[in-house]
Amino acid sequence: MIIAVASGKGGTGKTTVATSLALSIDAADLLFLDCDVEEPNAALFLKPMLTHREEVGILIPEVDFDKCTYCGRCAEVCVWHAIAVVGQKVLIFPELCHGCGSCTLNCPQGAIHEVLNVTGSLEWGSAGPIDFAQGTMNVGQAMGVPIISQLKKKMMPEGAAATERVVILDAQPGTSCPVVETMRDADFVLMVTEPTPFGLHDLRLAVQVARDELGLPVGVVINRDGVGDRSVDDYCAAENIPILMRIPLDRRIAEAISDGKALVEALPEYRPAFRQLYEEIVKQVQR
Repeated sequence: MIIAVASGKGGTGKTTVATSLALSIDAADLLFLDCDVEEPNAALFLKPMLTHREEVGILIPEVDFDKCTYCGRCAEVCVWHAIAVVGQKVLIFPELCHGCGSCTLNCPQGAIHEVLNVTGSLEWGSAGPIDFAQGTMNVGQAMGVPIISQLKKKMMPEGAAATERVVILDAQPGTSCPVVETMRDADFVLMVTEPTPFGLHDLRLAVQVARDELGLPVGVVINRDGVGDRSVDDYCAAENIPILMRIPLDRRIAEAISDGKALVEALPEYRPAFRQLYEEIVKQVQR
């Protein structure tokens, strides 16, 4: 079963929930993937031993000028405008290239081949009984989707839909393309929010992406419960979205997180609640 932990906005406690869930459930084969490639931080709490590292990126075109006739066909087929032919020059813009390969396939002279443009890295190892992996995007890069895609492919080579292990995917906040790529093929999306106007606004957007666009079942964890109003409760009731767990506003939790401690390790009394959360997710998926 694949559980994507997501949030419409940053700072809601998404990684706090994801890591505590991983540390609480009893699974013979558990994989945790930190898919927040712009700022992965689950390792701060799970403290894995990372034993492998691999550079990843996208394939971008490279031109053999001995074969090129400057016909411009490559530029015509590039919908991203990542390649341009100006007179007797071919200009390539790696930051715009999506690695689709259209220019290579359509070059009538066979003058284009592809080379790896490194945009990030994958690291993996273990955090006790938990298999752990994370992707990290290099500074200055714009596209996290290829890194997330390669992270999932590397750690789930059998295919996401075919995996028999429990997989927790820690998505980056928001509703952008990297979040969609993280959610893709998940069995359930756990939304972490807070009971504030901003929390409600961004929760609506995240639910629209996960449930309405991707067709995935959704449940909610309300963090810092009691700090705001009941607007999130009312929204979930109106949309028939189950609220699976509430975490109260508790200074002890904030202190634990600031010290780099997982919630359930700093406050073990929360561990049964996270086990119950996992059981509720299983029930939701079975329905």
